[in-house]
Amino acid sequence: MSTSLETAENPDQLERIVIEPLTRVEGHGKVTLLQDENKHIKQARLHIVEFRGFEKFIQGRPYWETPVLVQRLCGICPVSHHLAAAKATDMLVGTPQLTPTAEKIRRLMHYGQTLQSHALHFFHLCSPDLLFGFDDEVRHRNIVGVIEDHPEIAKQGVLLRKYGQEVIRLTAGKRVHGTGAIPGGVNKSLNQQELDYLLKDIDQIISWSIDAVALIKRIFFEQLDYHLAFATIDSNMLSLIGSDGAFDIYHGGLRAKDPDGNTVFDHVDYTDYTDYIMEGVKNWSYMKFPFIKSLGADNGWYRVGPLARVNNCDFFTTPLAEKERKEFSEMGNGKPVNSSLAFHWARLIELLYCAEAIKELLHDPDITGSELLNKGEMNSCGIGVIEAPRGTLFHHYEIDDDGLITKANLIVSTTNNNQAMNESIRQVASHYLDGNQLNEPLLNQIEVAIRAYDPCLSCATHAMGKMPLEISLVDENNQLVDRLEKRASGRIERTFD
Repeated sequence: MSTSLETAENPDQLERIVIEPLTRVEGHGKVTLLQDENKHIKQARLHIVEFRGFEKFIQGRPYWETPVLVQRLCGICPVSHHLAAAKATDMLVGTPQLTPTAEKIRRLMHYGQTLQSHALHFFHLCSPDLLFGFDDEVRHRNIVGVIEDHPEIAKQGVLLRKYGQEVIRLTAGKRVHGTGAIPGGVNKSLNQQELDYLLKDIDQIISWSIDAVALIKRIFFEQLDYHLAFATIDSNMLSLIGSDGAFDIYHGGLRAKDPDGNTVFDHVDYTDYTDYIMEGVKNWSYMKFPFIKSLGADNGWYRVGPLARVNNCDFFTTPLAEKERKEFSEMGNGKPVNSSLAFHWARLIELLYCAEAIKELLHDPDITGSELLNKGEMNSCGIGVIEAPRGTLFHHYEIDDDGLITKANLIVSTTNNNQAMNESIRQVASHYLDGNQLNEPLLNQIEVAIRAYDPCLSCATHAMGKMPLEISLVDENNQLVDRLEKRASGRIERTFD
């Protein structure tokens, strides 16, 4: 399933084009293209140049701190890390089942998080490309341009996100980096005043969510052939799934399907994830390359996130989202929809689902309950898995007899999509850039392909064991005198003559 653009022969003899920084994504990354004298693209790679050490520096910390500590990975999706860590610590404190109130408060928090994250990504980061075209002027192709030309769409995006943040605030204590989930449960439920506050606007939020799905469908069908072809790759799909096959972003078993929709594995207990998934490394990125063990590194890479979840589930439990899922699925003619730009469509179906699910929970009497905590016998290993807005998120901790973390492993959503993002940019490079004189609109198409995945690059990076390092020596006139580079292999080279 890999393409010929992953590694070029004689790279030193090729022209190197760099897209840095990537824009309208969370975190820092770059893309490098190698082009020969005839303008043919010979290599295309997505590099994650940001380094994060969360897996290492939480070692030695008490396990009960992790739900608060690890969410500092990100300011956009902190609730996802907060809840994945909380689920892992549930296992550590021997809580196989939360109280009804605790689970529903956590679900409400998670739906608010997904609602606000999807609204932010679509309306602020992606809608300029979709509304104005990939080759629109840079000064206009941004959220300011959307506000000027489509003020109502921009307003709805802002208010959808604001509502999701209010759900987070009332369930987690703060809009960003809250403390609502704790090992074995939650530390608060909702009172009637808080319920009334959220209920006041929920019907409007559902209405705007319906409008958002209608908007992306209109955009998609206006250039159907292009949207079906652009950055499209055949891939495996991985996600959590409910025990009855329903869409579920909080809890469930792991389901994987191949590009034709055949089941690779189904309803797998996520605490056994290491039996099914491996992580590979490459020396040009801090981000790992996960794959399905049984299929091998070359054929086992997969996609996660809205596209995988909507393709993998059998049905949605809310009526409006289920109606939209059926229409979406028809695009695949019996197979999964593999269009990378269909991520946006699937993302907004999920946004609609979250709005519907929030309304259902706000009318559930358990949401104001007082039974908030369950605990049992301590365990030395805890694994929590959740569907973050960007895809399947794994948190795995091991502790000693004093409750201190001795080992941690995080496989975040963007890491799971790493190989797929590389394959998508190679598809764009080979189909749209090859043989052309490169310019900003053409290079923006690479970024459009990456943005479809809604990557959070700052969440996704961790050590491969040895960190590359560059040391430069300059004189008093700021002239370079010497430079040493320590490679990922550990080898040190002088790179200045």
